[in-house]
Amino acid sequence: MPRFAVDLNTPAGRDAVGGQPWRVAPGLVPGEPNEGLSARLLAAAPRLADYDDGAWDVCDNVRQSLSEGFTFAWYRIAVTLPEAIDGVNVGGYRVWFETNFDNYGEVWVNGEIDRAYGSIVGLNTPHRVEIAETGEPGTQYVIACLCLNGPLAAPRGGIFLRYATLAFEATDD
Repeated sequence: MPRFAVDLNTPAGRDAVGGQPWRVAPGLVPGEPNEGLSARLLAAAPRLADYDDGAWDVCDNVRQSLSEGFTFAWYRIAVTLPEAIDGVNVGGYRVWFETNFDNYGEVWVNGEIDRAYGSIVGLNTPHRVEIAETGEPGTQYVIACLCLNGPLAAPRGGIFLRYATLAFEATDD
């Protein structure tokens, strides 16, 4: 199956899909008291596509470790499918977001999570989440990644994305 990918951790990769930067903010609900950690919270708004992350820090390197003890952070990026990447027309390709969280995470696409594949359980587990079954140039997707470190009762290390890739795979052989 023909495949190509762009590295969303590089300026060239981000430029290929609209040039938007990664944004990052600490907390389950950034800017809220206690970083939004509260009992019986029903939903965290940063997962939503129309959430305003404009005041968040720009993140030039998703591999940079962020953490002190039990830490949550959101990473967000908007990507727009171009007509072509490196001369290959992306229309019709299946589009995947591929990543590896340190330690746990969720991937939300346009405010939705694939409950079977969008949650990453376990330490440093590679993961793929389908962005589009059939890519259509000009379509924008907001990818929101919630990351936290573990183990929860005694966290260690930092939180980061080991990689962040937008992969394109031909849907026919």
